[in-house]
Amino acid sequence: MTPEDSIDALAAGNAPVLETLVQMNLDTLENSGLDVRTYFIARAAALVALDAAPVSYLVNLAAAGDVLQAGDVRGTLVAIAPVVGSARVVSAAGNLARALGMAVTAAESEVQP
Repeated sequence: MTPEDSIDALAAGNAPVLETLVQMNLDTLENSGLDVRTYFIARAAALVALDAAPVSYLVNLAAAGDVLQAGDVRGTLVAIAPVVGSARVVSAAGNLARALGMAVTAAESEVQP
């Protein structure tokens, strides 16, 4: 499948992988028993531990909306650094920066005619 085919499939609503991901996340906040802020901090920490791709950060931080502030993310990186190591934290910082760049690019493209 070409990238164009993938985009067409997503636009047509034929996205079984994305649908599966959505299904996997349904009710996880409620089922976790955590408050919203703690829930998203835990997810951010897991992304760092997994050396997640920038788009994973983008999706999760977008879902967090205004719940997390930049200080929460920085604090999380500091708190988990001794556990996951400096290489993962540096990689996460780079991936977070890339995710923010993606968000800016997406926002700019929405403004463009």
